[in-house]
Amino acid sequence: MRNVVRVLTGIAVPVLAAAVITAGSPGFGAYTVKSGDTLSHIASRYGTSVKTLVALNKLPGNGNAIYAGEVLKLPGTPKAAPKSRTAAKTPPKRSQLRMSRYIVKPGDTISKIAKRFRCSQANLLAANRMRSSDRIFAGKTLRVPVKVKVKASATKTTKKRKATKNNTFAGRTYADHIVAQADRNRATLKKRKLPSRAQMRSLIVATAKRYGVDPELALAVSWQESGWKQRVVSPANAIGAMQVIPSTGRFSAGIVGRELDLLKAQDNVTAGVVLLDRLTGAAKLDIAVAGYYQGLGGVRKNGMYPDTKQYVKSVLRLKGQFEKGWNPLK
Repeated sequence: MRNVVRVLTGIAVPVLAAAVITAGSPGFGAYTVKSGDTLSHIASRYGTSVKTLVALNKLPGNGNAIYAGEVLKLPGTPKAAPKSRTAAKTPPKRSQLRMSRYIVKPGDTISKIAKRFRCSQANLLAANRMRSSDRIFAGKTLRVPVKVKVKASATKTTKKRKATKNNTFAGRTYADHIVAQADRNRATLKKRKLPSRAQMRSLIVATAKRYGVDPELALAVSWQESGWKQRVVSPANAIGAMQVIPSTGRFSAGIVGRELDLLKAQDNVTAGVVLLDRLTGAAKLDIAVAGYYQGLGGVRKNGMYPDTKQYVKSVLRLKGQFEKGWNPLK
């Protein structure tokens, strides 16, 4: 289900939804990101959704925005992890959230629905990418975060994942399921007839103009990320010419109002350009470029990391060269 709330201010809905949530809101927990984590992995582990995490933490939808050591707010208080990686004989029960569907009835309000399902209004609004001022109507389907008791499954003692060239990117080692998904996407693209780099260049320029993004900026980011190659997939499952991960694709899809298939050249470029549009609308150019690489929330909280600074320097240098008419394909 996808209930898209279109906002005419040009600001992404998850950012607006996050504005109604404060650090003092009841029912929030915290999670420190570990090496190899992804938003989808954290969301699954704590029974929430990527969209909710993006809203709560004011992330611009960039899945590779999170980094080891970053503290994320969670809709619900997670239990501390046991010191031993081997589970006890009788696994304890813990509270998680799952998303249920609810069809709005006449007379319903956000506060009444939240009270009925024993969830906070902030969580309910964030789950549906809504603001407190948005209206609901009879027949509308809402996602409702409901607490459930789940029994922790027994886990076996695991060894630390060994870093290899196949599962490591930019100093981070990614989980096996992420790497496996990247491998599948890479194999799919290998079998397809894809646009040439010259065709990708034209596609990026046309798409950037359509969404009001500086074409030279879009070209510079894509050249830095992939060399305008749609066939590229990183171990982090960043796909195609714009190197977009699935959670970012879903974020951009919510903005444009349709599903985006990141394996398709046009959709891939659209996802990346829409993210650039949101970033440049929210920050100065150098910060926006850094946000594409590190995540806007991470840049604002911790500043640019050394590799981020190098990324920004390279992208802005490329942008200047493109503005002077440089074409690396000639």
